[in-house]
Amino acid sequence: MDIQTAIVALLAFYVAWNLGANDVANAMGTSVGSGAITLKQAIIIAGVLEFLGAVLFGQEVTSTLGTKIANPALFATTPQTLVMGMISVLLTAGIWLQIATARGLPVSSSHAIVGAIAGFTWVALGIEAIDWSSIGLITIGWILTPIISGAIAAGFYSLIQYWIFNQPQPLSQLQEWIPWLSTLLLSVFGIIVLPTVTQPLSQFLIEQGKLNIPPHDITLFIGGIGVIILTLISWRQLANSQIDHKIQGLFAKFQVLSACFVAFAHGSNDVGNAIAPLAIISYIHQQGQVPSDELTIPPWILVLGAMGIVAGLAVWGKKVIATIGENIISLEPSSGFCAELATAMTILLASRLGLPVSTSHALIGGVVGIGLVQNIKSIKFSTIQNIAAAWLITVPISTALSAAIFTIMGIFWH
Repeated sequence: MDIQTAIVALLAFYVAWNLGANDVANAMGTSVGSGAITLKQAIIIAGVLEFLGAVLFGQEVTSTLGTKIANPALFATTPQTLVMGMISVLLTAGIWLQIATARGLPVSSSHAIVGAIAGFTWVALGIEAIDWSSIGLITIGWILTPIISGAIAAGFYSLIQYWIFNQPQPLSQLQEWIPWLSTLLLSVFGIIVLPTVTQPLSQFLIEQGKLNIPPHDITLFIGGIGVIILTLISWRQLANSQIDHKIQGLFAKFQVLSACFVAFAHGSNDVGNAIAPLAIISYIHQQGQVPSDELTIPPWILVLGAMGIVAGLAVWGKKVIATIGENIISLEPSSGFCAELATAMTILLASRLGLPVSTSHALIGGVVGIGLVQNIKSIKFSTIQNIAAAWLITVPISTALSAAIFTIMGIFWH
């Protein structure tokens, strides 16, 4: 490994560190805030699942980020310009995420990356080379994501309040609802997480010439078995636990399970924000040209990104976790579960519509939606104002910072 690649690897680790400190709160913030798990438990659980998600399934998303967001074809004749650009992207994303995390503000790492790419592209190739459609979609997503998530969370929380908590016999009502809640939980998160597992499993069975089972059939089968097991375990827990804690205790288990899914999905998806620039630079150094449509990510780069995410979460993750879990509204397991479920459903819906989404935006929207149902006076609007301001300036700040870094680098680069 040459000196330049080593320096860029350190930068990628720095970005992943701040990614872990800021973004992983999306998975664990509400679980800690509601008391379902402790901060230490959250860091251990998220650390393991984020690492596994990043190492096992981070390849595809990283490859997409590396070849689609910044069109490498534009830099075919000047690969070193793309190297400079990717370094400016890493510096920009790391600096902005660190500033936001220090203030306890959950921001979108994806938006920071896109803004940074727009910044250096503007300087390198001119304003017409920026993919303005992507910027426009981000703006639409910025507005729609928290609104949609808030509406889903408010609706779902209202249903649970009406059909379970406000009934004369809430315990018996919950027993009837358990199969439906289990199905909803595993359906939503199964669609997000299971395809990453079932796709390679289906391919393996086909290659071995044993079974030709479509991946979605394997997903349905695993999901169905999971619903039955979760339902039976939940019924048994209701029969054995202390009466006062039965209902919220069960929702706490559901919430932790949903948090585990979010952490795994986050690791497999968002690790690309930190390591895609490193993967591009490594490819250019080895091949002497910019990558085409396919970009193979070396295992060491995936492990580096995963380790950075886990380290950042462990050392610095509690600030943003506290903001989401404690500084917007007071959460309990049932409301926290509704917020996480609304977040997942919003991500799925936006993905189907082709909108680039931010988990941070969706989760904050979900928490605020529940606050509106509970009591609007319970919402700490000062926190919301600070978070919204950070969201609003992420893309323009990233664009300007990246453009400045790229310009300065151009003066000294040889």
